[in-house]
Amino acid sequence: GHPALYPDWASSTLGIFICLSCSGIHRNIPSISKVKSLKMDHWDDAQVQFLARHGNAVTKGIYEAHIPIYYYQPTYNDCHVLREQWIRAKYERREFTEPGKQLPYSDGKSREGILWKRGRDNGQFLPRKFLLSEREGCLKYFTKQDAKEPKINIKIDVINATFQPVKIGNPNGLQITYLKDNKTRNIFVYHESGKVVDWFNAIRSVQFHYLKVAFPIASDNEVRNFLKEGYMEKTGPKQKEAFKKRWFTLDHRRLTYFKDPLDAFAKGEVFVGSRDNGYSVQKGLPTGTQGNFSWHYGLTIVTPDREYLFTCETETDQLDWISAFTSVINQAMTPQEYASNHKP
Repeated sequence: GHPALYPDWASSTLGIFICLSCSGIHRNIPSISKVKSLKMDHWDDAQVQFLARHGNAVTKGIYEAHIPIYYYQPTYNDCHVLREQWIRAKYERREFTEPGKQLPYSDGKSREGILWKRGRDNGQFLPRKFLLSEREGCLKYFTKQDAKEPKINIKIDVINATFQPVKIGNPNGLQITYLKDNKTRNIFVYHESGKVVDWFNAIRSVQFHYLKVAFPIASDNEVRNFLKEGYMEKTGPKQKEAFKKRWFTLDHRRLTYFKDPLDAFAKGEVFVGSRDNGYSVQKGLPTGTQGNFSWHYGLTIVTPDREYLFTCETETDQLDWISAFTSVINQAMTPQEYASNHKP
């Protein structure tokens, strides 16, 4: 297990054990939690009995009884704003204690508000009006408050929103990746408060309802999150060119690469199909690979048309990428994936 997961802390008021990284968040919300160390603090008999009667499973049964299916439930390695809002949603706002509660991100709502958006060319963040509409199944933003026409209008089924606080340089930073003319684009936004998590779950809610209507039989109604992002080096199709360092994003079956992590437009992409359709990933580069590469942990993606060669900086990166590709390649393709990428 992860060392942070062996709990040394507990909330004497909620009757739950908590790991170190979440204990700090609980401590900052004294109205819901009194945090004590299991090793260093004194526990009186009543507190010990309270903890024994409750514990995580019982408390979960109360505070997590009715979580909407699309709601993202963070884990210990998610970013701070996701974990803090999850803790506040459960114990402070009690959003999940009873069924059918009207929530800020729940069904059938449109959502409108200001998000700060990074300028594509100058990197400056400016306030923009965003509108999420379940009825139209889209997310739009407007450059002027009173503008009638949106600057862009993104179909909900091609959006993937992920938290990227480090990359964006703001604890509430969200990356919205989407397809336009079958090419991958990014926009980077942040909200002035933890309300960004409501935006995130509202997008998931609209996506979930859209997918349920569009593909009622699709079992994998799971709203997507990035599998993996990071730097690799790649070489060109002749496999003799120099390897160039690029920022890669594997978003389910699309491996997209950018010159820089904050680029709006991708340089190119590779479709990653399934094993049954002739796709595979191999550790290392083909023997006799030429071209100078500064990173030495290679991997090769084999597609029906050609091989793609990549190098990683560390062995850990190499193994992470291989396992991410393997998990995609091992899944059978859905009819809609097959249709959108199968050349007649």
